[in-house]
Amino acid sequence: MKHLAAVALAFIVAGCAAPPPPKPTVAGELFAVIPGSGGHVGTIVVERGGERKVINTAYGAERITPEGTLVEAKLSQEEVQRNFSATLESLPGRPTSFILYFLEGRDELTAESKAELQKVFVELKKRPLPDIVVIGHTDTVGSLSFNDKLSLARAERLREMLAGLGIDRERISAAGRGKRELLVPTDDNMAEPRNRRVEINVR
Repeated sequence: MKHLAAVALAFIVAGCAAPPPPKPTVAGELFAVIPGSGGHVGTIVVERGGERKVINTAYGAERITPEGTLVEAKLSQEEVQRNFSATLESLPGRPTSFILYFLEGRDELTAESKAELQKVFVELKKRPLPDIVVIGHTDTVGSLSFNDKLSLARAERLREMLAGLGIDRERISAAGRGKRELLVPTDDNMAEPRNRRVEINVR
């Protein structure tokens, strides 16, 4: 019995001497503030294990190590492009808008806006699945019904032009506002080139 008790005690001591199980680890993570296209810098808050860090500088970052601790970091613009270019390119573009202008009383673009259309197309092609709304407008020359038809004709003409350049027609909607939403307020029957326009809203 004494021998058995000694053996049992040896097992208990051996059990107490066993190394503790390893601490659970987490995958390393990186949080960074990337300036927007217009240079705007936002703010993010990172919290881990009761620790709280605020990041509000361009390319400022916090790393969470595999052990779960927060470590301040700083990225360069080159590092962001090298490591995250694929992710950044897959993000949906921010909503944006363009304005093109028309000849008086017609659904034909001015020479300047014809040249500008190609630049608009290049921007639209950067977005894989854009939702595009084309809204036609007129100046105040003519009746309300005439301008309603003209503004819609302008929007539909531009939709066809964009489709002809390679934008999916199904992703473009067209509407006309006539002379109801003037960019430049004028009296009735006033020819104002800046009101003869189409607005292209993209998201």
